[in-house]
Amino acid sequence: MIRQPNTPLPHDVDSVPGLAALNAISFRAGEASEDTGAIGFTVAAAGDVASGLGLDRDALTRAGFEPAVGKTLLIPTASGAELIAVGAGEEALTVAAARDLAASFVRAAHKASDLALVLGAVSDPEQIAAAVAEGAALARYGYTALKSAPKSVALRWFVLSIEGADAAAVEAGLAAGALAARASVVARDVTNTPPGHLTATDLVAVAEQLGERFGFHVEVFDKAALIELGCGGLLGVNRGSAEEPRMVKLTYAPSGEPEGHLGLVGKGIMYDSGGISLKPSDPMHLLMKMDMGGAAAVLGAFTVLRELDVRSQVTGWLMCTDNMPSGTSYKLGDVLVARDGTTVEVKNTDAEGRLVMMDAIALANEDGVDAIIDIATLTGAALMALGQATAPVFANDDTIAELVTSAAAATDEPVWRLPLEKKYRPQLDSDVADLSNLGGKYAGATTAALFLEHFVGKTPWAHIDIAGTMQTDKDDSWRSAGATGFGARLLARVAVEFSATR
Repeated sequence: MIRQPNTPLPHDVDSVPGLAALNAISFRAGEASEDTGAIGFTVAAAGDVASGLGLDRDALTRAGFEPAVGKTLLIPTASGAELIAVGAGEEALTVAAARDLAASFVRAAHKASDLALVLGAVSDPEQIAAAVAEGAALARYGYTALKSAPKSVALRWFVLSIEGADAAAVEAGLAAGALAARASVVARDVTNTPPGHLTATDLVAVAEQLGERFGFHVEVFDKAALIELGCGGLLGVNRGSAEEPRMVKLTYAPSGEPEGHLGLVGKGIMYDSGGISLKPSDPMHLLMKMDMGGAAAVLGAFTVLRELDVRSQVTGWLMCTDNMPSGTSYKLGDVLVARDGTTVEVKNTDAEGRLVMMDAIALANEDGVDAIIDIATLTGAALMALGQATAPVFANDDTIAELVTSAAAATDEPVWRLPLEKKYRPQLDSDVADLSNLGGKYAGATTAALFLEHFVGKTPWAHIDIAGTMQTDKDDSWRSAGATGFGARLLARVAVEFSATR
C-alpha cells in the first residue's frame, strides 16, 4: 500500500485530531469571563428571559426567534462576546433536550473557541451537565485529519452555569459527559478514515495504542493464527484482498472480582466492495469505508470502561478484513467452514458481515461469556425498515433486549426491537451445507439475525444492525456529518449496567 508522504495516519492515534481535540477541551462550571467568545442563554417557551441577552420575549419574537429546542438566534453586539438565544422548549428540560440544545448552541457559535452556556434551574444538574458536555463536544467534532487547512475552530473551553446548582455536581456531570463523548469520537475517527489509510493491520496499531492508554488488553490474531483457529468465515471473506485479515481481541478486567462476563462482537469490514457480488452504485461504494462501524463502536466503548468502573469482565472481538473482488476471491457456491464446524454455502459474497461474525460468536461462547451483544452495519434491509435515525435490535433474551433498549434511550442512540421470526429460518437452508448465508427476498434484517442466532446457541444475545444509523449526510444536532459513532456510548452504558442483571 502506498501513502503520500507526511500524511497523518490513524495508527498514530495522536495524529487523528478528533480525540486530540476532545482532550484539549476544558469543561468547567462557572460564569463567563471577558475572554468568552460566545455566551448562550436558554429561553424556554414561558417564564423570564435572562437579562444578559438584552432583549425581552417580545423583542426575541419580533426577531424571528422560536424557543423550541434546537432553535437559536445570534444577537449582534458592538463588542465583546457574541450573545445567542438558545431554545429550551415547552417542558422541563430533559437529558436528551439538554444534549440537543448544547449542540445547537455550539453550532451557532461555530467561529468561537471559548464558550459559556447559562441554563435555568433543572431537576438533576449532574445529568443535565453530562448531556451538555456530550452535545457540545460531539457537535464540534469534524474529521479533518486529511485537510491541509481545516476551516473548523476547535473548542478550547466550555463553561456551564446552571441556576441554583452545586458547582461540584455540575463539574462531575461535565466530566462524565466528556468521557462518554470520547467513546463516540474514537468510533467516528476510525470509521471516517479512508480505507487506504486504515487497513485491518492499521486498526491493530490503533487498538494497541488505545489499549495502553485506556486500560484494556489487546491480543492480535494474524492470518496464520486464524487458520489455526479455523475461522473460515473471516478467512473466506479475506481471500480476495491484498491485505491480510486480523482478529483483534480486547479484554477489560475490573479491579475486583468480575460480576459477570460480557462479550461484544463488532463487524470490521474495512472496505466492502461486495466482492464478486459487486455493489451497484458509486454513492454506495463511497460509504463502504464505514462498513467497520460495528468494530469501531466496540473499540470506542472499550476506551471508557476503566473510568466508568465497569464491574464485569468485558471481552470484544473485532473481525477485520476487506471484501474485495479478485482472482482469488471467494465465490458464489463456495462452502466455508465456521470456527464451530458449521458449513455455510455462499449465495451472495456481499452478505459477508455475518460470515466474519459467526467465527467471533463461536469464540465468545468458547470463552464462557454470560451474554453476547453484536453490532454491525449488516443489512440494507435495516436501513429500509427504520431509516437513518433508529437501529433494529434482535434478541433471544428479554433481559438483554431491555438492557440494550434502556441504554439506547439514555444515550439517545435509538433502537427498536424487531421480532426474531422463526418462520423465516428455513430460508437459510442449503442443499449442500448446514446453512446458506442469504435468506429470501424479504425481511433481510431478520434472516441475517437468524443466521447469527445459529452460532449463539442458548447464550443470551442481542444483535444491533447499524447499517442505517452509521452515518448522517449532514449535521444533525450533535451528530456531525459523516460517521456518527452510533453504538459506542450505548455499549459503554450496557457494560456499566450489565453486572446488575447477573
